[in-house]
Amino acid sequence: MSIKVTSDSTCDLTPELLSRYNVTLTPLSVIKNGESFLDGVDITPEDIYRHVDNGGTLCSTSAVNVDGYRKLFKELSAQYEAVIHITIGAQFSACYQNASIAASNFKNVYVVDSMNLSTGQGHLVIEACELAAQGISAVEICARLNELRGRVFASFILDRLDYMQKGGRCSSIVALGGKLLHIKPQIAVVDGSMKMVDKYRGSLEKCVDKYVKGLLKDRKDLRLDRIFITHSPVSEEAVRIARETIKKYADFKDENIFETSANCTIACHCGPGTLGVLFMTK
Repeated sequence: MSIKVTSDSTCDLTPELLSRYNVTLTPLSVIKNGESFLDGVDITPEDIYRHVDNGGTLCSTSAVNVDGYRKLFKELSAQYEAVIHITIGAQFSACYQNASIAASNFKNVYVVDSMNLSTGQGHLVIEACELAAQGISAVEICARLNELRGRVFASFILDRLDYMQKGGRCSSIVALGGKLLHIKPQIAVVDGSMKMVDKYRGSLEKCVDKYVKGLLKDRKDLRLDRIFITHSPVSEEAVRIARETIKKYADFKDENIFETSANCTIACHCGPGTLGVLFMTK
């Protein structure tokens, strides 16, 4: 069966992975100084960091609208037997709602709420592609994705709190205290929403080691075919430590550890110095 898998720009898969699995992305909008830009098309995370560092206000994001999805689905539904679109979690954005409305006009378009973001969403995109390659029907793929999404573990450690403070997600006092005490919070996706689940103290590099150890040590239920290190700009040393700590506490082969860059949504809300390790369980 000819099935096309699509997703939102928030899935953070590398150009190589998108090409390998023939995934088409729908870009969210980024609002900067009242002007709208398309994520990854005419604005990048680096543009956002530069804008904020130069004294600009925090950027925001908005969902792909119904017409944007409808245009994509109209084009692809005529070329494939089925289209499966995997959205960023419904609690993070209106993308799922808008895509579902657009899909109602087409009998062969299916929409799945990843209940996640970044490469937590990306895990399900790749799962859909691999299931489609096995000849599994679109209906069955969607059923499997809805079950698998509960086995995706997505979290990030933040080096800076000023973006969250500017966005109203933590007070200026907490942000200042975090800076002075070198506190690095761990933010995780829990039941489809983001929550602070832990915190570490010290340099980002030292905290990354503790963070990854806490995620993986003594776990017997890991799927070892794929794990992501997804980050906004961090030091090469932080990425190296994340990779080596993954290999120390789990039997991931080098080729199954994927490094990817965070999208504009992560950039807007978390800022630079954010690193996540995202994996699945059996």
